[in-house]
Amino acid sequence: MQKDAILVNIARGDVISEKALIESLQTGQIGGAGLDVYEFEPEVPKALMKMENVTLFPHLGTASLEVRTQMGELALKNIEDFIGNQTPTNLL
Repeated sequence: MQKDAILVNIARGDVISEKALIESLQTGQIGGAGLDVYEFEPEVPKALMKMENVTLFPHLGTASLEVRTQMGELALKNIEDFIGNQTPTNLL
């Protein structure tokens, strides 16, 4: 990444190595970061909390009426599929 790049992760915490991110931020390899998810959630490294070029959110990426409604509808669809002897859309 370029030195003025801002890394944003709202996907999954383990997509980013926090150790590598902290090192990259401390050495100026990247400009900053915005995180809504964390590698070892709910733990957030103190080093990230202390950095002025980092914005941290408490896993709020799905906290909207539209997203929560879609999540509920998907859960209901999975239940319907299961009851109907079909493979649910979201198997882990």
